[in-house]
Amino acid sequence: MMAGDWLGSIVSINCGDTLGVYQGRVSAVDQLNQTISLTRPFHNGVKCLVPEVTFRAGDIVELKILEISTDIRQQTNNQFPENTTDYINGTAKQRPIETSNSQNIPRRSDARSNDSVGTSPQMCSKSYVDRHAEGLNQPKNFRRRHNSWSSSSRFPNQVTPKKSGPKNGQLKARDDECFGDDLEEIPDTDFDFEGNLALFDKAAVFEEIDTYERKGGGSAGGGSKSRGTPSERPPTYRHDENILESEPIVYRRILVPQPGGKEYCTDSGLVVPSISYALHKKLLSVAEKHGLSVEKRLEMSGVCASQMALTLLGGPNRLNPKNVHQRPTVALLCGPHIKGAQGISCGRHLANHDVDIILFLPNFVKMLEPVTNELNLFCRTEGKQVSNVKDLPDCPVDLVINCLDCHENAFLRDQPWYRAAVDWANQNRAPVLSIDPPVADQEQGIHAKWSLELGLPLALGEQAGRVYLCDIGIPQKVFREVGITYHSPFGCKFVIPLHSM
Repeated sequence: MMAGDWLGSIVSINCGDTLGVYQGRVSAVDQLNQTISLTRPFHNGVKCLVPEVTFRAGDIVELKILEISTDIRQQTNNQFPENTTDYINGTAKQRPIETSNSQNIPRRSDARSNDSVGTSPQMCSKSYVDRHAEGLNQPKNFRRRHNSWSSSSRFPNQVTPKKSGPKNGQLKARDDECFGDDLEEIPDTDFDFEGNLALFDKAAVFEEIDTYERKGGGSAGGGSKSRGTPSERPPTYRHDENILESEPIVYRRILVPQPGGKEYCTDSGLVVPSISYALHKKLLSVAEKHGLSVEKRLEMSGVCASQMALTLLGGPNRLNPKNVHQRPTVALLCGPHIKGAQGISCGRHLANHDVDIILFLPNFVKMLEPVTNELNLFCRTEGKQVSNVKDLPDCPVDLVINCLDCHENAFLRDQPWYRAAVDWANQNRAPVLSIDPPVADQEQGIHAKWSLELGLPLALGEQAGRVYLCDIGIPQKVFREVGITYHSPFGCKFVIPLHSM
């Protein structure tokens, strides 16, 4: 065959990694100049902007004949019944011919009516001709299925490989049966699940089953196998309920001989009555006689108060190694009494937790021994001690802990240092935590947001704010000795909130 006889054939020309792969129909073959021209070419699967491209033989790495023109198909089959020819670098190479009797390949003039082809560089434009030939044969009212496998997975750059044999015919028939239905046959309305479920009367069905079982139809021997009435059925429990039977809960488990005039309750509903200051003083005295010394009580109250203060300051969100540039500042206002010693103990524990402490304690010639001991320990920390209100910070602090008041020495409120400290706390606008404040009949100069009581609460007024109770380690038999029926309301905590009843 002459070179001109291959005009109209579809070929794929590989020009290497630099130029890429071109596909198109052969429009001209020049044996003298060793060139070949392709019309309507595609470069790497993308349609070229120019209508024709010419290649030199030196640029061609591999040439594949993808589709032979119908004019020379018969002649090629007669001369080469089994093979066709590839031209690689100017040399001929035999390869099998891919033919299909079921495909009607249109001529070059028929394929020119379509301008868009999307094939990969490795695939031939035969699929383009087949698809457009199929589109020409479809009726006008044809509607392609977009939800079938044939349209969603066969993209323009994908061609389904051909298979031969009777098995392929069976698979094709099965695919046509599955995906070949018209889209118009699919109902437009959705299934009404709620309406269908409403048709099922659950109560009537269970009643029918119960009636059948009571009549003896539910067992082979005619015996009854009743599901039981609602009153006879065992109770059901939630996932957070205790399935074990327990005794009834007693919410009033603390009884005092001399009520203080006010009652509180915990988050779990346990009633905690208040006591008078005289009974509170007697309770601490008996506890001290049994070994709960003042030093132990101060240490316990200081730990509980510091733990509550750390929570009020932000807890782990504020106090962590990554937030050292925002260390909280606490102003500690203490008097020269046991209440002041409790505040100094709290300040020592806060200073050990990287809290900036400023301790205000007026200068006195003689102080109680517990106050002196706590002050000596506090001086070993990084905390700062001042004796003049003018040395307190002018800017607002994070928290003010008030330990100025005393239950017995009310004359201290007339002292200039006391009034100056109260005025500073009210002007600083920082939240105030009072430790063991006096009872309601004694007026407090500093309005607290929180108040912490020790052991059992006193009857506090509205100026005390929210009341909390801490466990200072008084044994149960000590309560019993002073006439108090006591059962611990703390549970797993050492500081619990109390709510007025």
